[in-house]
Amino acid sequence: MSKKFKLVISLFLLLSIFFSHIVQATTSKENIDNSISCSTIEFFFSVGCPHCAKAYDYLKILETEYPEIKIIRRDVYADAENRDRFIEFNKQFGIEQPGVPSFLICDQYLIGFDNERISGAMIKQMLGLNNSETTLSKNQLDLPVLGKISVEKAGLPTFTIAIGLVDGFNPCAMWVLLILLSILVNLRNRKRIILIAGTFVFISGAVYFIFMTAWLNIFLIIGFSRILQIIVGLIAILIGSIHIKDYFSFKKGLSLSIPDSKKPSLYIHIRNIIYAKNLIATFIAVVIMAILVNMIELLCTAGLPAIYTQILTLQDLNTSEYYLYLVLYNIAYMFDDALMVGIVVFTLSKRKMEEQHGRWLKLLSGSVIFLLGLLLILKPSLLI
Repeated sequence: MSKKFKLVISLFLLLSIFFSHIVQATTSKENIDNSISCSTIEFFFSVGCPHCAKAYDYLKILETEYPEIKIIRRDVYADAENRDRFIEFNKQFGIEQPGVPSFLICDQYLIGFDNERISGAMIKQMLGLNNSETTLSKNQLDLPVLGKISVEKAGLPTFTIAIGLVDGFNPCAMWVLLILLSILVNLRNRKRIILIAGTFVFISGAVYFIFMTAWLNIFLIIGFSRILQIIVGLIAILIGSIHIKDYFSFKKGLSLSIPDSKKPSLYIHIRNIIYAKNLIATFIAVVIMAILVNMIELLCTAGLPAIYTQILTLQDLNTSEYYLYLVLYNIAYMFDDALMVGIVVFTLSKRKMEEQHGRWLKLLSGSVIFLLGLLLILKPSLLI
């Protein structure tokens, strides 16, 4: 039975999200020097990996049902010899992004574990215990780019879009964009508004994508670590708490917002950029401004991209899939800003972010960050 992850935000957001992951099997290799018999399973795992825990429990059941099967359990992080063997077989099978749990059965390699119905059937099929091919094909779709995706997997794109949209409602970047649009609208030139504001939104998304890519690679390099999960969860809880605090006590005490003292000078700089006579110089200035604003914005919303990329590494995906989900996240992230640009272009009307709007946005994003951080610490299995 697939697990359900249901996140409720009593203000604006009601999300029902179903998690799982792609199970990826690699075909047999003729050149593998494997001294292990075909009735033996080499199980590569790591303590703190939720998928590994599910696989561990399943293998206990399998041992009971089939006493003739031998299972060699290898903790790839606690033992150097196990880690070397893990790296060796990944190289021989051409696995670009190794992951745990992994299973070596005879001359076949399986990465990831979903549940007994899907992954368990694949393991039995590799052992020659039954014919599970029909069962598997009913539960998987072969899609372009993404490859084989199980029915349960449909929840990850929904989760990605939802968190990306929430992340996009960030008071820091939205305030700058609204100031930019309020000045641009005075030009009464829709093409110029689209070019300048569109450049700002696109560059903002590109910078954010690079930032999230860095987070993802850090987590992939470090690997599955319970300590890392707790650290990221605690940081998310701290950031979320500060945002929630801002709803009740706006910008008093510790606050992750653009200081009011910096806003007048920022407004003047934006105005000078827009009214520059040289269009090329305007574009260059807008690009630089977008980069700088997003550097500042990272302080406002670092919790969501950090915790999302940590959750993403818990899923068993290949390299291209990780980056495709980051692209999907950033499309959702830019949607909010793109929508504002579209409204202004269509109506040529000014919009200003009031303090109350900022408070609600802080409460929304803070609640999501706080709850995800709490889940990452207390129940990370719900995020899979």
